[in-house]
Amino acid sequence: MMGGNMAKMMKQVQKMQAEMAKMQEELGNRTVESTAGGGVVKVVANGRLEIVSVEIKPEAVDPEDVEMLQDLVLTAVNEALKKAQEMMTAEMGKITGGLGIPGLF
Repeated sequence: MMGGNMAKMMKQVQKMQAEMAKMQEELGNRTVESTAGGGVVKVVANGRLEIVSVEIKPEAVDPEDVEMLQDLVLTAVNEALKKAQEMMTAEMGKITGGLGIPGLF
């Protein structure tokens, strides 16, 4: 009796793994964006937590205040990565049923 339940559970785990792999691939194609400084810095990240683009408008570039530009870029990058992580967690939660399995994502 136990063997049948174990086999069924293993099939469910394999199905979940396949769904998660497919979702991770799809998330790699989805993007989120974040801006800072009223939109003068825009960062786009994908669901693999990779930064795919950084746009800086000319008015954000002040040679006398490079630190401000650095702060704007840092803020936009961190927010984009946070949004990408939230997107990934939400989508994976649909597959895992909100189990919150450690180490999966």
